[in-house]
Amino acid sequence: MPIPTEPIGSIPRPPDLIEGMRRFAAGGMSAGELQTLFDSATRDTIKRFEQTGSPVITDGEQTKPSFVTYPIDGLETLTAGGVTIPFADGHTRQLPLLARGPFRFRAYADRFLKAAKQHATVPVKQAVISASAMSLLYPQQGIPGYSRETFLDDLVGEAEQDIRRCLAAGAHNVQIDFTEARLSVKLDPSKQLLRTFVGLNNRVLERFTPVERRRIGVHTCPGGDQDSTHSADVAYADLLPDLFQLAVGNFYIQLASEADRPRVLRIIKAEAKPDQRIFVGVIDPINPEIETPEQVRDRVLEAAEFIPLSQLGTTDDCGFSPFGDDTSTDRDTAFEKIRARVAGTQLAARALKI
Repeated sequence: MPIPTEPIGSIPRPPDLIEGMRRFAAGGMSAGELQTLFDSATRDTIKRFEQTGSPVITDGEQTKPSFVTYPIDGLETLTAGGVTIPFADGHTRQLPLLARGPFRFRAYADRFLKAAKQHATVPVKQAVISASAMSLLYPQQGIPGYSRETFLDDLVGEAEQDIRRCLAAGAHNVQIDFTEARLSVKLDPSKQLLRTFVGLNNRVLERFTPVERRRIGVHTCPGGDQDSTHSADVAYADLLPDLFQLAVGNFYIQLASEADRPRVLRIIKAEAKPDQRIFVGVIDPINPEIETPEQVRDRVLEAAEFIPLSQLGTTDDCGFSPFGDDTSTDRDTAFEKIRARVAGTQLAARALKI
C-alpha cells in the first residue's frame, strides 16, 4: 500500500477460548484440550485478519495470557504483590514480583510468530513487551544475593533475545509495547522515571544494528483495558520528546481517541527524526462505534498535514484485547474496525494521489 498500515496486536478471543482458559486455570481442562482451542482460535484469527485486506497481520495474541506477562507465565521464581495499575473506571491489574534470581524469560515471542506463520499468507509482525515493563518485577526492598544491577543486566539480555529471535524467525517487524511510558509521567511528573525507562530500553536497542532497528518499533498508548485507560489524562507534550529518543525506526502512536489531534501532531512534527516512520492511530478500539472508511481517510489526511508522506503510516490506537480475559470489545467489531482502517488508508492515498 502507498501508505503502510499495520495493526497493534491483540484481537478479542473467542468465547470458548476464554472459558477454556478459565477452566484450565481452575484445573478443569487438560493442557492438550486448551492447546486445541488455542490452535483453532489462531487459525480463525489469521483467516479473518487476512479477509480485512490488512497487508500486515498478527496472530491476535490468542495464546498470550496478556501482552505484558507472556514471558513470565508459569515462572516459578515469582510471587504475588507487585505493582498495581489503576484504570479510570476503577478496575486494576497487578503484576507479580520476582522472588529470587537469576531472571530468565520462560517463553519468547518467536513461539507465537512461528505458529502464526504456518497459517498466514501475508507478512506477520510480532509484539514484545518492553524491558522497562519487566523491570517493575524487581521488588523495592531488593533480593538478597541478587542486586538490581545484576537483574537489569539479565533483563536486558532476555529482552534482546526476545526481539532477536523474532527477527530471525522472519517477523515483518517487531513492536515493543511501551504502554507504561505515559503512566510513568503520571506516577512521576518530574519525568525521571520515564527517562529511566527510555534509557533501559535503549540499552536493549543499542545491541542491534541500524539496519535491524529499522524493523523494530515502539507502541505507546494510555493503556486500554476493559474499555478504560490508565493514563489518558497525561498530556502527550510530557511524553513525546523523551519517547522519540528511543533508537527505533517505527513509532505506533495512539491518536484517534485524542481530543486535540492537531496539537499532538504538531509535537510529533517537532520531535520525530527524519529516519523514523510514524504510524498514527486512526481507529479507537475502546469506542464501540465502527469507524467509516471516510472517517479514517480524514484522520489520515489530517496527519499528512504535519507528517511527511515518506514517514506516514496508520495503525489502531491499541490492541483490542491486551489481556486474555478482556471481553469488552466484540470480536466481529474488532475485525470491522480493522477493515475500515485498511479501506480508509487506501482512500487517503488516492486523495493524496500517491
